[in-house]
Amino acid sequence: MSFKFFDKLSQNFIELLNDKDDHNVIVKVENEKSFTAHSNVLKCRSPYFRKELENIIPNENNIKTITKLNISDEIFDIILKYIYGGIVNFENVETRFIFDLMMAANEFEIEELTKKLENHLIETKSSWLKSHFSLVYRSIFNGNNFKNLEKFCNDIIVKYPNLIFDTEDFTSLQESALVSLLKRDDLQLEEVIIWEYIIKWGIAQNSTSPLNLNEWTKENFLTLKTTLQQCLPLIRYFHISSADIWKKVKPYKKILDKQLWEDLNQYLVLPDEPVKSSILPPRTILAQELLTRTTEQAKPLSTIITYEHVAEISSWIDRISSTYSLTNTPYKFQLILRGSTDGFEPKTFWNKCHGHASTVVIIKVKGTDEILGGFNPLVWYNSNDDSWGNTNDSFIFSLKNGDIQNSILSRIKIRDYAILNVYKNDQKHYGPYFGDLYMCSHDYNFTLDNNSGAYNSYYEMPIRKAATNNFSIIDYEVFKVIKKTS
Repeated sequence: MSFKFFDKLSQNFIELLNDKDDHNVIVKVENEKSFTAHSNVLKCRSPYFRKELENIIPNENNIKTITKLNISDEIFDIILKYIYGGIVNFENVETRFIFDLMMAANEFEIEELTKKLENHLIETKSSWLKSHFSLVYRSIFNGNNFKNLEKFCNDIIVKYPNLIFDTEDFTSLQESALVSLLKRDDLQLEEVIIWEYIIKWGIAQNSTSPLNLNEWTKENFLTLKTTLQQCLPLIRYFHISSADIWKKVKPYKKILDKQLWEDLNQYLVLPDEPVKSSILPPRTILAQELLTRTTEQAKPLSTIITYEHVAEISSWIDRISSTYSLTNTPYKFQLILRGSTDGFEPKTFWNKCHGHASTVVIIKVKGTDEILGGFNPLVWYNSNDDSWGNTNDSFIFSLKNGDIQNSILSRIKIRDYAILNVYKNDQKHYGPYFGDLYMCSHDYNFTLDNNSGAYNSYYEMPIRKAATNNFSIIDYEVFKVIKKTS
């Protein structure tokens, strides 16, 4: 029989952490803020600190200093309290903070805390993970420690490969991430397109290769073959059509093993004869159509919202009680303006959106998980005076995201004040204006002040629960809503 007194033990070690007299380690983090600690505790609780401290020469006072300027003081404070007391308290923090805490715990090789935070994000913050997909996906493959998150992300990508394969920075994807996708039997891309993607990725890793393939030397092909040595065995060559073998694969046959190329030639002529090369099974086609490059969702939709959000907004437009499925959404969202690309000057909105009808404005609120927006079925236009657009079909909203568990829909209740086309002289300060929701900046840049606002007068209900009605933004987008053709 044994008695365990972990609470008291934790309390005593926290007291030890707060005792500055006996420390022999200083850890400097972001902005060179210093924390004191004890080497024996750090080494016992973290393999990272054990290795670091063994290689650091102490100063004349027998103090060792570790510098980690990539870690914020708030996060390291939590890490240190976990190391000493086994307690982590992150109430009332944004999901991004929890994600960064997980990444820091992994960097310090604290496996128990890393796994706990990883599972917490998957179980309770899946919406945030999806809406910040690129950040998450490109972070978790630095190392091999986030298996559950890798599976979570890959389960999404195999269904919607455009989220990664058609992004502008696809070629910067880590090799381990690409390999993990190629291993999936359910990756929903035609095999020849997968082949083209890995060739594109491989060439991008070797920028010295000539652009014209006819100018390639034997060394260029050898370099590409070496770069793709982990990827090439995962291609399902025997499930590529004969036409694509000759058009797409043959130009790069020098990067294939000689036996494989001979077997491919034989298979095209005599498909029933045995070959020496391994034949991988075809990829499983799910119920939905393969997402080829002609699919309407072939390019990343947004840096703010997901396809799930599109389905939800589409159901509000059509006034249906249930949300459309991802494969049955009747509208496509065509990007008109993106603040992070086109700039945040209010006048830019009126210049780019003038004349467009049936638009959705998406706003990411700075410092929160909030995504706000509105639907305007009418035309935005540059006006010589303030002009209200009258409609019963406009609405404003807040979308489910991160810590925000439920979306809020607020339809217009006073139709005469649904949409405001702002007087031209005021367009240097005001952007899109939905009666109760508007974007405004006295500094001529929506990200520089907090004069944008969300009130409750003309629409059915408030869409924010914040203490203040005003906010600043970090990004915004405007989409034209287009009915899909059957």
